[in-house]
Amino acid sequence: MRLALVLALLAHPAAAEVTFTDRSGDLPFAHVYGGGWEHFVGGGVAIFDCNGDDLADLYVAGGENPARLFINITEGPGAPIRFADGGPGNVGVTGAYPLDVDGDGVLDLAVLRVGYDALFKGEGDCHFSDGSATWGLPDYDGWSTAFSATWEGENTRPSLAIGHYVDRNDPEGPFGTCDDNLFMRPDGDGYVTTLLSPGYCALSMLISDWRGDGVPALRVSNDRHYYVRDGAEQMIPLDTLTPMTEAEGWPRLMLWGMGIASRDITGNGLPDVMLTSMGDQLLQFARPGGVYENAPFSFGSYVQRPPDDGRPSTGWHAEFGDVNNDGWADLFIAKGNVDQMPGNAAKDPNNLLIRTPDGPFTDQGVAAGVATRARSRGAGLYDFNLDGRLDLVVVNRRAPLEVYENQTENVGNWLLLDIRAAGPNTRAVGAWIELRRGDGSVEHREITVGGGHGGGQAGFHHFGLGAGARADVRLRHGGVVSDWVRVPTNQPARLMFDAGTLRIVR
Repeated sequence: MRLALVLALLAHPAAAEVTFTDRSGDLPFAHVYGGGWEHFVGGGVAIFDCNGDDLADLYVAGGENPARLFINITEGPGAPIRFADGGPGNVGVTGAYPLDVDGDGVLDLAVLRVGYDALFKGEGDCHFSDGSATWGLPDYDGWSTAFSATWEGENTRPSLAIGHYVDRNDPEGPFGTCDDNLFMRPDGDGYVTTLLSPGYCALSMLISDWRGDGVPALRVSNDRHYYVRDGAEQMIPLDTLTPMTEAEGWPRLMLWGMGIASRDITGNGLPDVMLTSMGDQLLQFARPGGVYENAPFSFGSYVQRPPDDGRPSTGWHAEFGDVNNDGWADLFIAKGNVDQMPGNAAKDPNNLLIRTPDGPFTDQGVAAGVATRARSRGAGLYDFNLDGRLDLVVVNRRAPLEVYENQTENVGNWLLLDIRAAGPNTRAVGAWIELRRGDGSVEHREITVGGGHGGGQAGFHHFGLGAGARADVRLRHGGVVSDWVRVPTNQPARLMFDAGTLRIVR
């Protein structure tokens, strides 16, 4: 009942039929995330602007194929989405996440690999150099499949968490041989590394203020298929780096966990969470005190089985985003069989869950044209042509990369906010954006690095406004709250946060 009351406050226009156009055939070539069993998992995409033209580019994992950079060459707002070939990258890449490691304002890349990971320094104009040694990234020959980062205290560089899958060097493997995970805090020119043990084959990690108490914690989603005995999901506060126990209020949760997505969809200022898995896709509502409640089945988020196959689905990347700008957070879930697991659906279409005014989701993936039946892995919702509508990119295992342009008509009003901050944390990671609509309702959104499956994004934060034509924004970070700033709607805007003051700079 409380959830329904909160949702009823959000403005929304008459429902628009969500429509996407497949632009995959316009890519310069068919990029495939390929490989054997070490690339059954992974396959992410980093979405970020690497040349300063405000158009988001793509760095796509390739597995045994080279990773690939695609440069966005879309001609203008609302024009057909186009990408050019930006050249090959490393082989063995499972995923990548954009962040500004050195605080110079240019986005860098954390690249996960089967083998040695890398931190690539952005040089501008979509050129990169290997900054791994310069920044002190430790050498660790692992099977990296999860990542998250944040800035702590006065540190000039981010703290990094890297999750590992099976220990490739254990001759007793693969079953029962989940590798330890790493947490790295900056120290001088390098990092001090803490092993997070035991590890349970992490496939997604996300640092967030999960409990709303100002103490960030690392949530780890683990693949139960390779669990060591008694393995489960983990919550690890950064102040202790010790996994919470049931006695401390962390309930035991066992999933074949693949991906994590967070968004405050209940309006209480806390991050609700979507956990993908082999089987049920689990949505949990955050309550005060660090308590999480499973969404009721009637909410429409479980989507356990495709309509033409009675076997369970396998969910990977999940991401919230308002694809029709009605003021409600929708949800995309990438799905696909691990390989040929007979107990799970073989042809497992992706879901596009659209919010309805009374709360529940309805799956419109088929009608919208995005319900591919390839073995999907990573994905991303982002406005690639700056027309105010979220587009979609999907990475598939042993099948070509897909790009979909959102051409939904009669959408609501919108905002695109590029949040910048005084260095070293130039993208204000860990801050909360608060958006106040004309009816007085407030939407809360945390700026994070991590989650998803194998990839993430940095750039414009998209908000649907529904029928409302007015919006005020403020930023809450580190105990400091800015004043409200009136932001023009239906156009991109850049905001700078400095010494507690938020201002429009473009």
